[in-house]
Formats: sequence, structure tokens, C-alpha cells
Amino acid sequence: MFQPYEEILKRKPDFRVTYQFYSPEEGGRLHLPIQGLRFNFWYESELHTEPSIFMIWPEFEDRNQKVILEGEVYKEGIARMWIINPITIAYHKERLQVGSQGYFMEGRRRVAECDVIELIGLKE
Repeated sequence: MFQPYEEILKRKPDFRVTYQFYSPEEGGRLHLPIQGLRFNFWYESELHTEPSIFMIWPEFEDRNQKVILEGEVYKEGIARMWIINPITIAYHKERLQVGSQGYFMEGRRRVAECDVIELIGLKE
């Protein structure tokens, strides 16, 4: 069973997104992932200083805004986002905002698109 990142990292998530996984025909995954799959994240910003993806992991919510603890996640829904390297929090705080568009990444491949809907830890 999945252990929520809040228990592991001892803090609140950094932000929340709506997401939608691409279909296989759109270049997406053949199967929906299970909770705990560690996608990296990329988002659009003119202020990026490096052309890399970021260790920002999703934690998928159910329809009642609770963390999904086991099984597949939804094709579309809401995810809490966790910046894993604390050194980069200041970098993202300057760039991410409500309305920013991003992607879940498997290597260099985009598998889902996202929109930032709420800043949590990044607003502190």
C-alpha cells in the first residue's frame, strides 16, 4: 500500500494540478499508472534557466480529495505535487503560478498534461 508523501516528507504538498493522461493514440501510456509511480514534471516558463525536467512527483487524489492508497489512478483528476529536492523550491516559487501548464514526463516523453490550480507550500 502507498505511504502518502506528507507522512514521509513531514510537510504539505507544494501545489495541486488538474491532469489528463494522453491515450496511447496521442503518444501516452498503454495503461493507467498506479499511485506512487514517480513521474517527473515539466512546466512552461520563460524564466527557466535550464532545459531539464524536474523531480516534482504527483500524488493522485480520489474524487473526495483523499490520497489514493492503492490501485490505478484516474485518467483525469487532481494530483498533489511534491518538489522532491528542497534546494529547488525557491527556483519553482519564482516561476510556478496558478494557471501554469505542465506535463507528467516519462523520460523525455509527455504522458499527461496538467494545469496548476492551487499553490500550497509554494505560497509560504
